[in-house]
Amino acid sequence: MSSMMNAMRGRSVRLALLLAGVAVPLLGAAPAVDPATSLHMLMTPERTATAADRARADSIASTLRVAIARYRDTTAAVADGFRMFAPQIREQKIYHFTNGWAGVQEAFRFDPRKPTSLLYRKDAHGTFVLVGAMYVAPKRFTPEQLDERVPTSVARWHKHVNWCVPPRGEAQRWLERKDGQPVFGPESPVATKEACDAVHGVFHPTIFGWMVHANVFASDDPKVVWGDEHAGHDMHDGMKMNGAEE
Repeated sequence: MSSMMNAMRGRSVRLALLLAGVAVPLLGAAPAVDPATSLHMLMTPERTATAADRARADSIASTLRVAIARYRDTTAAVADGFRMFAPQIREQKIYHFTNGWAGVQEAFRFDPRKPTSLLYRKDAHGTFVLVGAMYVAPKRFTPEQLDERVPTSVARWHKHVNWCVPPRGEAQRWLERKDGQPVFGPESPVATKEACDAVHGVFHPTIFGWMVHANVFASDDPKVVWGDEHAGHDMHDGMKMNGAEE
Protein backbone atom coordinates (compact mmCIF):
# COMPACT_ATOMS: atom_id res chain seq x y z
CA MET A 1 0.00 0.00 0.00
CA SER A 2 2.80 2.44 0.90
CA SER A 3 4.58 1.82 -2.39
CA MET A 4 1.35 2.47 -4.29
CA MET A 5 0.78 5.70 -2.38
CA ASN A 6 4.35 6.82 -3.06
CA ALA A 7 3.91 6.11 -6.77
CA MET A 8 0.65 8.06 -6.86
CA ARG A 9 2.26 10.90 -4.94
CA GLY A 10 5.17 10.92 -7.38
CA ARG A 11 2.84 11.14 -10.37
CA SER A 12 0.86 13.89 -8.66
CA VAL A 13 4.04 15.85 -7.98
CA ARG A 14 5.18 15.58 -11.58
CA LEU A 15 1.76 16.59 -12.90
CA ALA A 16 1.51 19.57 -10.60
CA LEU A 17 5.02 20.68 -11.51
CA LEU A 18 4.10 20.53 -15.17
CA LEU A 19 0.95 22.54 -14.54
CA ALA A 20 2.70 25.11 -12.42
CA GLY A 21 5.91 25.36 -14.43
CA VAL A 22 7.89 24.86 -11.19
CA ALA A 23 11.47 23.63 -11.60
CA VAL A 24 10.64 21.99 -14.96
CA PRO A 25 11.52 23.77 -18.23
CA LEU A 26 8.46 23.68 -20.48
CA LEU A 27 7.84 24.63 -24.07
CA GLY A 28 4.86 26.88 -24.72
CA ALA A 29 3.90 30.41 -25.57
CA ALA A 30 4.44 32.95 -22.82
CA PRO A 31 1.37 35.09 -22.08
CA ALA A 32 1.65 38.75 -23.01
CA VAL A 33 2.22 40.76 -19.84
CA ASP A 34 3.63 44.27 -20.06
CA PRO A 35 6.21 45.42 -19.65
CA ALA A 36 8.88 43.01 -20.82
CA THR A 37 11.79 44.44 -18.90
CA SER A 38 14.56 42.53 -20.63
CA LEU A 39 15.23 39.82 -23.18
CA HIS A 40 14.82 37.13 -20.56
CA MET A 41 12.66 38.65 -17.83
CA LEU A 42 8.94 39.34 -17.76
CA MET A 43 7.61 41.35 -14.83
CA THR A 44 4.14 42.30 -13.71
CA PRO A 45 3.10 45.87 -14.57
CA GLU A 46 3.83 48.64 -12.11
CA ARG A 47 0.89 49.76 -9.97
CA THR A 48 0.40 52.44 -7.35
CA ALA A 49 0.20 50.90 -3.89
CA THR A 50 -2.79 51.60 -1.69
CA ALA A 51 -2.71 51.60 2.10
CA ALA A 52 -4.48 48.23 2.01
CA ASP A 53 -1.81 46.84 -0.36
CA ARG A 54 1.00 47.96 1.93
CA ALA A 55 -0.72 46.55 5.02
CA ARG A 56 -1.28 43.19 3.34
CA ALA A 57 2.32 43.00 2.12
CA ASP A 58 3.60 43.86 5.60
CA SER A 59 1.40 41.15 7.11
CA ILE A 60 2.75 38.55 4.65
CA ALA A 61 6.34 39.57 5.41
CA SER A 62 5.78 39.41 9.18
CA THR A 63 4.16 35.98 8.93
CA LEU A 64 6.97 34.67 6.74
CA ARG A 65 9.69 36.07 9.00
CA VAL A 66 8.35 34.11 11.97
CA ALA A 67 7.69 30.95 9.93
CA ILE A 68 11.20 30.57 8.47
CA ALA A 69 13.34 31.85 11.35
CA ARG A 70 14.16 28.26 12.28
CA TYR A 71 15.92 27.83 8.93
CA ARG A 72 18.77 30.22 9.65
CA ASP A 73 20.80 27.00 9.87
CA THR A 74 20.64 25.16 6.54
CA THR A 75 20.77 21.86 8.44
CA ALA A 76 17.24 22.51 9.66
CA ALA A 77 16.15 23.43 6.14
CA VAL A 78 17.55 20.22 4.67
CA ALA A 79 15.93 18.19 7.44
CA ASP A 80 12.57 19.67 6.41
CA GLY A 81 12.98 18.76 2.75
CA PHE A 82 14.67 21.84 1.26
CA ARG A 83 17.43 21.05 -1.22
CA MET A 84 19.94 23.41 -2.83
CA PHE A 85 19.00 24.27 -6.41
CA ALA A 86 21.84 23.88 -8.94
CA PRO A 87 24.49 22.77 -6.41
CA GLN A 88 26.98 22.37 -9.25
CA ILE A 89 27.15 26.17 -9.47
CA ARG A 90 29.58 26.99 -6.69
CA GLU A 91 29.32 30.76 -6.62
CA GLN A 92 25.89 32.36 -6.79
CA LYS A 93 24.61 35.71 -5.58
CA ILE A 94 21.54 34.00 -4.13
CA TYR A 95 21.28 30.31 -3.23
CA HIS A 96 17.83 28.77 -3.48
CA PHE A 97 17.02 25.86 -1.18
CA THR A 98 13.82 24.49 -2.69
CA ASN A 99 11.13 22.19 -1.31
CA GLY A 100 9.53 20.48 -4.31
CA TRP A 101 6.37 19.46 -2.48
CA ALA A 102 5.84 23.02 -1.25
CA GLY A 103 6.16 24.16 -4.86
CA VAL A 104 3.48 21.68 -5.89
CA GLN A 105 1.15 22.97 -3.19
CA GLU A 106 1.72 26.57 -4.26
CA ALA A 107 0.21 25.67 -7.62
CA PHE A 108 -3.14 25.31 -5.85
CA ARG A 109 -2.99 27.54 -2.77
CA PHE A 110 -1.08 30.40 -1.20
CA ASP A 111 0.12 30.12 2.40
CA PRO A 112 2.56 32.88 3.46
CA ARG A 113 4.04 30.49 6.03
CA LYS A 114 5.04 27.93 3.40
CA PRO A 115 7.29 29.31 0.64
CA THR A 116 8.70 27.10 -2.09
CA SER A 117 12.32 28.20 -1.60
CA LEU A 118 14.53 29.63 1.10
CA LEU A 119 17.06 32.26 -0.02
CA TYR A 120 20.60 32.44 1.30
CA ARG A 121 23.71 34.48 0.65
CA LYS A 122 27.23 33.48 1.63
CA ASP A 123 29.13 35.75 3.99
CA ALA A 124 32.86 36.46 3.86
CA HIS A 125 33.52 33.17 5.67
CA GLY A 126 31.48 31.10 3.23
CA THR A 127 28.64 30.59 5.71
CA PHE A 128 25.08 30.56 4.43
CA VAL A 129 23.04 33.50 5.73
CA LEU A 130 19.26 33.36 5.44
CA VAL A 131 17.86 36.47 3.73
CA GLY A 132 14.32 35.40 2.97
CA ALA A 133 12.19 33.14 0.82
CA MET A 134 10.55 32.81 -2.56
CA TYR A 135 6.94 32.18 -3.46
CA VAL A 136 5.93 30.75 -6.82
CA ALA A 137 2.74 30.63 -8.87
CA PRO A 138 1.67 28.85 -12.07
CA LYS A 139 3.03 30.42 -15.23
CA ARG A 140 -0.52 30.74 -16.59
CA PHE A 141 -1.52 33.17 -13.80
CA THR A 142 -2.63 36.68 -14.72
CA PRO A 143 -1.35 39.78 -12.88
CA GLU A 144 -4.71 39.91 -11.10
CA GLN A 145 -4.30 36.37 -9.80
CA LEU A 146 -0.76 37.12 -8.65
CA ASP A 147 -2.01 40.25 -6.90
CA GLU A 148 -4.40 38.10 -4.87
CA ARG A 149 -1.36 36.35 -3.41
CA VAL A 150 1.13 39.18 -2.93
CA PRO A 151 0.20 42.77 -3.93
CA THR A 152 1.80 43.52 -7.28
CA SER A 153 1.91 47.21 -6.38
CA VAL A 154 4.41 46.40 -3.63
CA ALA A 155 6.15 43.33 -5.04
CA ARG A 156 6.59 42.85 -8.77
CA TRP A 157 6.46 39.18 -9.68
CA HIS A 158 8.86 37.98 -12.36
CA LYS A 159 9.09 35.13 -14.82
CA HIS A 160 12.06 33.86 -16.82
CA VAL A 161 11.42 33.80 -20.57
CA ASN A 162 13.23 33.16 -23.88
CA TRP A 163 15.99 30.95 -22.53
CA CYS A 164 18.40 29.04 -24.72
CA VAL A 165 19.93 26.14 -22.77
CA PRO A 166 22.45 23.41 -23.59
CA PRO A 167 21.06 20.07 -24.78
CA ARG A 168 20.60 17.31 -22.22
CA GLY A 169 23.92 15.76 -21.25
CA GLU A 170 25.97 18.85 -22.21
CA ALA A 171 25.93 20.76 -18.91
CA GLN A 172 29.54 21.85 -19.40
CA ARG A 173 28.33 24.13 -22.21
CA TRP A 174 26.68 26.46 -19.65
CA LEU A 175 30.03 28.20 -19.39
CA GLU A 176 30.43 28.84 -23.12
CA ARG A 177 30.95 32.49 -24.08
CA LYS A 178 30.95 34.33 -27.40
CA ASP A 179 32.11 37.91 -27.89
CA GLY A 180 32.50 38.17 -24.11
CA GLN A 181 28.90 37.16 -23.36
CA PRO A 182 27.36 33.87 -22.16
CA VAL A 183 25.90 31.77 -24.95
CA PHE A 184 23.22 30.23 -22.73
CA GLY A 185 20.89 31.32 -19.96
CA PRO A 186 19.57 34.62 -18.59
CA GLU A 187 22.60 36.75 -19.51
CA SER A 188 22.81 35.58 -23.10
CA PRO A 189 21.83 37.81 -26.07
CA VAL A 190 20.26 34.68 -27.59
CA ALA A 191 16.50 35.17 -27.14
CA THR A 192 14.82 33.53 -30.14
CA LYS A 193 14.44 29.95 -31.30
CA GLU A 194 16.29 30.72 -34.52
CA ALA A 195 19.29 32.16 -32.67
CA CYS A 196 19.21 29.26 -30.22
CA ASP A 197 19.13 26.70 -33.05
CA ALA A 198 22.20 28.41 -34.51
CA VAL A 199 24.22 27.64 -31.35
CA HIS A 200 22.77 24.11 -31.16
CA GLY A 201 20.83 24.82 -27.99
CA VAL A 202 17.29 24.09 -26.79
CA PHE A 203 14.89 27.03 -26.71
CA HIS A 204 12.27 27.58 -23.98
CA PRO A 205 9.83 30.50 -24.41
CA THR A 206 8.93 30.16 -20.71
CA ILE A 207 11.02 28.49 -18.05
CA PHE A 208 9.69 27.95 -14.52
CA GLY A 209 6.57 29.74 -13.27
CA TRP A 210 6.02 33.17 -11.71
CA MET A 211 8.25 34.02 -8.73
CA VAL A 212 8.53 36.70 -6.08
CA HIS A 213 11.22 37.14 -3.43
CA ALA A 214 10.61 38.31 0.11
CA ASN A 215 13.92 39.36 1.69
CA VAL A 216 12.48 39.51 5.17
CA PHE A 217 15.80 39.22 7.01
CA ALA A 218 17.60 41.75 4.82
CA SER A 219 15.69 44.77 6.12
CA ASP A 220 12.41 46.05 7.52
CA ASP A 221 12.11 48.45 4.58
CA PRO A 222 9.40 47.13 2.20
CA LYS A 223 11.45 48.32 -0.79
CA VAL A 224 14.24 45.97 0.29
CA VAL A 225 11.98 43.17 1.49
CA TRP A 226 10.15 43.02 -1.84
CA GLY A 227 13.00 44.26 -4.03
CA ASP A 228 14.18 41.53 -6.38
CA GLU A 229 17.48 42.94 -7.57
CA HIS A 230 18.90 39.50 -8.32
CA ALA A 231 16.23 38.58 -10.85
CA GLY A 232 17.70 36.97 -13.90
CA HIS A 233 21.31 37.56 -12.94
CA ASP A 234 22.38 35.39 -10.02
CA MET A 235 22.80 32.28 -12.15
CA HIS A 236 25.62 33.85 -14.18
CA ASP A 237 27.19 36.68 -12.19
CA GLY A 238 30.57 35.28 -11.25
CA MET A 239 29.31 31.71 -11.31
CA LYS A 240 31.71 28.80 -11.30
CA MET A 241 30.57 25.28 -11.99
CA ASN A 242 32.05 22.28 -10.22
CA GLY A 243 34.28 20.31 -12.51
CA ALA A 244 34.50 23.04 -15.12
CA GLU A 245 37.75 24.59 -16.23
CA GLU A 246 38.38 27.94 -14.61
